[in-house]
Amino acid sequence: VAALVGLSFSGAIGLTFLMLGCALEYYGVYWPMFVLIFYFICPIPHFIAKRVSDDSDAASSACRELAYFFTTGIVVSAFGFPIILARVEAIKWGACGLVLAGNAVIFLTILGFFLVFGRGDDFSWEQW
Repeated sequence: VAALVGLSFSGAIGLTFLMLGCALEYYGVYWPMFVLIFYFICPIPHFIAKRVSDDSDAASSACRELAYFFTTGIVVSAFGFPIILARVEAIKWGACGLVLAGNAVIFLTILGFFLVFGRGDDFSWEQW
């Protein structure tokens, strides 16, 4: 239960950074909110690979490696999106920094979720 509370708290902190990058009066544009799409699609390759992969004892699986590749691409895109928005001056660099801080916290929260609840023992993410 403590892990779940800690993960939800860190997720709230990450989303607060994202909202601050959008909603502060000095920044005032909501283009960085499109980063939420990356948050939602980030775990999808892992879920698909978990379903397709039959050999959980193997050291490496092509399906699992492909899922890691796609997940890495999604995470890098989520970090690149606010930088591109700041370069074309659609958002200010301060908002970009807040969104990047939110990205780091949210993606570490997603990683922590899979590390805590993805072990496959009696207490796993499947029951949530």
